[in-house]
Amino acid sequence: MKAKQTVWAFWLIAAFAAAAHAQPGENESYGETVGRKLSSGLANIATSSLEIPKNIIIINNQSNVVYGFVGGTFKGLINMGARMGVGVLDLISAPIPTQPIVRPVYVWDDFNADTTYGKAFKPTPNP
Repeated sequence: MKAKQTVWAFWLIAAFAAAAHAQPGENESYGETVGRKLSSGLANIATSSLEIPKNIIIINNQSNVVYGFVGGTFKGLINMGARMGVGVLDLISAPIPTQPIVRPVYVWDDFNADTTYGKAFKPTPNP
C-alpha cells in the first residue's frame, strides 16, 4: 500500500513539474504539443477541485460574502467538472495537435481570472 502511494506521489509531482514548463506557444513542435496536452490533462484532473475556492474568492470580491460563498461554490463545482472533463479530453486526444480548450490552461496560472472555455479541437497553427 505504501509503495502505491509513493508511485502516485511521484507521478503527481512529475506532472506538476512538466506542467510548469509546458505553456502553449506559437512554434511548438509535435512532441511539445503532445507533452503539453498530457501534462495539462493530468494537472487539470488533479487540481480541478481548486476551482471551488478560486470561484469563491472571485465572486466574493465582486459582491458580498454570503453570495460569494454560495454562488462561488456552485460556480466552482461547475468549473471543476468542466476542467476535469477537459483534462480527460486532453489525455485522450493528446496525439492530436490542438490548442488548449480552457483558459487559463492551469488553474494556478491566474487565480483571479474567470475560467473560460474556447473551441474544442481547434488546430494549432503550423510553424
